Amino acid sequence: MLMPKRTKYRKPHRLTYEGKAKGNLTLNNGEYGLQAKEGGYVTARQIEAARIAMTRYMKRGGDVWINIFPHLARTMKPLETRQGKGKGDVKEWAAVVKEGKIMFEIGGVSEDIAREALRLASHKLSVKTKFVKKESGEVHES
Repeated sequence: MLMPKRTKYRKPHRLTYEGKAKGNLTLNNGEYGLQAKEGGYVTARQIEAARIAMTRYMKRGGDVWINIFPHLARTMKPLETRQGKGKGDVKEWAAVVKEGKIMFEIGGVSEDIAREALRLASHKLSVKTKFVKKESGEVHES
């Protein structure tokens, strides 16, 4: 699973996922992509499950690019623990996804295969998504 190799000494605060994404709004590598329609946290497990679903459907043909990385450490205190005594242990790693960000890209396959592969991947994610394709430089939503 994806996670940072090294981190600094402190556990981070929660980052906001409100608003629109600044970067990664267009397809850079592949011809087809999966774009977030809302903001949210996508865990490392969800990213890996989506990747496996896509590559299995494509029978390991074509190329897959993952444009998100889980940098945010999500923490949780154990159940039935009293308050205080610092922040809890790291439970999972998550990527902060804002509206409009292209999370996954696919290239080297036909449109119907890419559409179905990205549909299967979208079921693994916790944010609403839409299929986008590249047409003469700009992103075409469908």
